[in-house]
Amino acid sequence: MWRKASRLVREATSRKSRRQGQIEQGQTATTTTSTATITATASKARTLAAQGLIITWPQFAVVVAVAALLNCLDCQAAGRAPPEPYYGRFIGDFTNFAHGIKGKVHAVDESTLFVKSFAYDGTGPDAFFWVGKTPRPSPEGYIIPYPEEYTGIDPPILQAHNRTDIILRLPMGKRIKDIRWLSVWCRRFTVDFGEVFIPQNLDVPKPRVLPEFKRLAHGLRSSNISVLDAKTFYIPNLHYDGAGPDAYFWVGNGSEPNIMGVKVPNEMGSLETLRGYQGEDIEIQLPGSLTVYDIDWLAVWCVEYRHNFGHVYIPRDLDVPPALGQTKITPPWWYSPTTTTPRPVYSNCREILPNKLQVKWELQGDYIQIELFGRITEDQYMAFGLSGANGRAQMAQSDVVVAFYDTVARVFRAEDYFISDLSQCDGQRGACPDERIGARNDVHVVSGDRKNGVTTIRYKRLLQTNEALYDTPIPIDREVSVIAAIGPLNARKEANAHSHTASDHNQDDIRINFSARNDHACKSSLYDVKDQSGPRPWPTRTIEGVRKFRASIGPTGGKRGYTAITGVPSWGIAWYLNDLLIPEITVERGLSYEFIIEGGNDPSQPARYHPFYITDSPEGGLGQKMGLEARKQQVYAGVEHDDDGNAIPTAAGRYCEWEHQTIDRSAEIETFEEYTKTLVYKCEDGEPGYLNWTVPKDAPDMLYYQCFTHNNLGWRIKVVDMGASRGSTYGSYQLIVYGIFTVFSLVATRLLFCGHLLA
Repeated sequence: MWRKASRLVREATSRKSRRQGQIEQGQTATTTTSTATITATASKARTLAAQGLIITWPQFAVVVAVAALLNCLDCQAAGRAPPEPYYGRFIGDFTNFAHGIKGKVHAVDESTLFVKSFAYDGTGPDAFFWVGKTPRPSPEGYIIPYPEEYTGIDPPILQAHNRTDIILRLPMGKRIKDIRWLSVWCRRFTVDFGEVFIPQNLDVPKPRVLPEFKRLAHGLRSSNISVLDAKTFYIPNLHYDGAGPDAYFWVGNGSEPNIMGVKVPNEMGSLETLRGYQGEDIEIQLPGSLTVYDIDWLAVWCVEYRHNFGHVYIPRDLDVPPALGQTKITPPWWYSPTTTTPRPVYSNCREILPNKLQVKWELQGDYIQIELFGRITEDQYMAFGLSGANGRAQMAQSDVVVAFYDTVARVFRAEDYFISDLSQCDGQRGACPDERIGARNDVHVVSGDRKNGVTTIRYKRLLQTNEALYDTPIPIDREVSVIAAIGPLNARKEANAHSHTASDHNQDDIRINFSARNDHACKSSLYDVKDQSGPRPWPTRTIEGVRKFRASIGPTGGKRGYTAITGVPSWGIAWYLNDLLIPEITVERGLSYEFIIEGGNDPSQPARYHPFYITDSPEGGLGQKMGLEARKQQVYAGVEHDDDGNAIPTAAGRYCEWEHQTIDRSAEIETFEEYTKTLVYKCEDGEPGYLNWTVPKDAPDMLYYQCFTHNNLGWRIKVVDMGASRGSTYGSYQLIVYGIFTVFSLVATRLLFCGHLLA
């Protein structure tokens, strides 16, 4: 009966959002929802009865009781969720006595007040924000300086305000519980212009302390993480080796971190891959309109290889301060998230600047949607638009869009520009945003991302705007000359006028018919362009003439190591054989080889579970493959198949890893031998695994040792005929020399013995 009742309740009640409900409407909403739930439950019961599922009145009473209980819990959860917009705990409205004082006062946290839409005519001769703990505003109080930062000895007199949003921080370590009122007070004439009283025992929002990061990979660990406000995390004592190739702070929903997440800028507001950390205290802030009420976890996540290096869960009963700029990182809470919109499939693509800038486009009614792909840094922009003269590439008089990632506001931006001439914008002429010269920005950002050195920004604009002076209509009945460039941003986050080189803007006339379909001239992705900068790679190590190997896990060596050797990216770890990073080993057909495996044997920890196997696949990762993709691999050792044909790894043992003592220092170390001195070898408890492999006589000339559960951890096995390897030749030579020496020794001994007898 209980199961039937629970099922009926689940069918009758709908799921509610975590942010559902307004505090002011809580009581009304509770009553309405309770009635609706019981009515729906009764209706459902009648329907089931009509279908022959008879429910007795006692059973129906249980259904109603459970429905009421679940509804009550749901209403409590809704009551905890903050309303929108959320400014903290509401205290009250200013009572005006003089000078037009208005504003709604909120408690942001224990020491911060927020005044929404504050108004004051500014004519008081010596007025300040004034707080105290007397029964009513009186001279026995003290000033809350506003603005908080000022020059001189004395705080500035309060100026006129018209619907200004104001943050007030209590001075001298005072807290809201220490005051009874807030006043706009004239100190010279001891007059109260307006006041609001603080309720006793006001429960103000407070930061929430969470556990530390779960430790899964790459030495990630921290002390207890704090939620400072609705958008800001404080991560103390952060350690991470920085070896993940595509790792970011990552947030999302679900029981575990997953691919459906959103990147979070680092403490500098950057979306570059994470660097190494050595016990640093940092603050990071959620992008766009995301708040902690929208997410279930915060993780360090490798996007390319879809791996979780560690995470912490976000509780559902948070009551933290709103994000109004009171924390060290100012939140960009006024813009929308830009990284979760599905990416469209474009049939049009042009590479305007070779290996640097690609443009994709699509007509959408009266709009055109354009996506720019640029290999630029975070202090650069990329620009694309209509040339200033049809028939040639001309920057002057051009109508372009300048797109970039704003590291200050932590948002991707696309700005409408008119370039009257090649000079810095002075507010009237030069390379100017339309908004600075009296026009408007007709460009709307749809999404943005930054990955592996490539910034992508998708935006849309009308084909024909209503600004004839600064916006050129985009024709769709003919080809039109286009212009593109990349360059530096100035301190205003505007395109900095500079002397262009042949590689950072198009010199030739490039024409596009924006109504065309399948105009796809991009031969490759900018993600595939190899970075020519960086340190010199380490040479590939080789092992020959060895019959016993120890396989453990270690870091990839940054740009000098795995990727430089193999030409493919890695996710930060790789196989170490006999303490060498992915050496090329040589084996002989018909001989047997022993491998001691220390790559982890606990499948519940995927970041530390790397069964060893030998295959003809340069990628590996058989455990991730299915169907035809799995059948393309030929396995030579380390895998068996069950009765259903499923691949089962057999070479797994305890987890041992070469770990960074601090952070990855591969970029600054010239040799692998010196690099190993920055590592320390650590093993978990347990026994290693073993793999004995006799090389088949028909084995191909090239095989690979790989990880069963992940791609791209291993490297080549060179297979030769018996006796053909350098080690075998050297071994035969040693045997011959040893034999000759032995015979010579026996003969010499015999002669000496005989001479002794004759004597």
